[in-house]
Amino acid sequence: MQDATPLSLVDSHCHLDFPDFDGEHDALIDRARAAGVARMVTICTRLRQEPSVRALAEAHDGVFYAAGTHPMSVADEPMATVEQLVALADHPKFVGIGETGLDYHYTADSAAQQQESLRIHIEAARRTRLPLIIHARDADDDMARILTDEHRAGAFNCVMHCFSSGMALARTTLDLGFYLSMSGIAAFPRSAELRDIFAAAPLDRILVETDSPYLAPPPHRGRRNEPAYVAHTAAKGAEIFGLSLAEFAKATSRNFDRLFWKAAA
Repeated sequence: MQDATPLSLVDSHCHLDFPDFDGEHDALIDRARAAGVARMVTICTRLRQEPSVRALAEAHDGVFYAAGTHPMSVADEPMATVEQLVALADHPKFVGIGETGLDYHYTADSAAQQQESLRIHIEAARRTRLPLIIHARDADDDMARILTDEHRAGAFNCVMHCFSSGMALARTTLDLGFYLSMSGIAAFPRSAELRDIFAAAPLDRILVETDSPYLAPPPHRGRRNEPAYVAHTAAKGAEIFGLSLAEFAKATSRNFDRLFWKAAA
């Protein structure tokens, strides 16, 4: 007998404040809901933009937000403080710390600043008990080392957003009790190795996201991404885990509720 429960997905990471979406937030969110996306987390990547990201969350049911300093912006922005980040957590729709992390692909010259910023965000996640949202690119060894050392110093929880790193970092983060988030990259034809990494992970540690306006999954690849398209990534995730789309949506939504407890359904 088929599950008659309506599809209820979560886009755990999008950027609704980016200019790509100017003037169409209502229509964008309506399309997401029509696709079964009940909730979404819009991410602030520069703290000076936090008020505008907060306003989007306040204006729309089912939209929550997180804030931090993106690693690629660390050299151009004032260093965040733990106190700044902790203060944001007073808002009822503020549900996560970040995104933060390490990116040595284009910005390896700011590696030391990125590591300092990451540790600041980790301490804020500890104090608030909110999940840390991690961006990692071409920095697997340093990321594994810092997350392991910091977790040993004091527990915190974390999602590896848009996970596209190697198996070693996946194992390290899963061993720490963290989550891996599946983006449209997992649905790209040439991402078989990444799909194998997800297939080897426990289902109860998987989230789905768009990272919109980036990384649109097929059949929209190469065009602007948006929260509604998380359904395509979820369909690929269901295939990876041998589940129906409804079963995969239910499982990943349950995982989201556990990690992003302030946004729990």
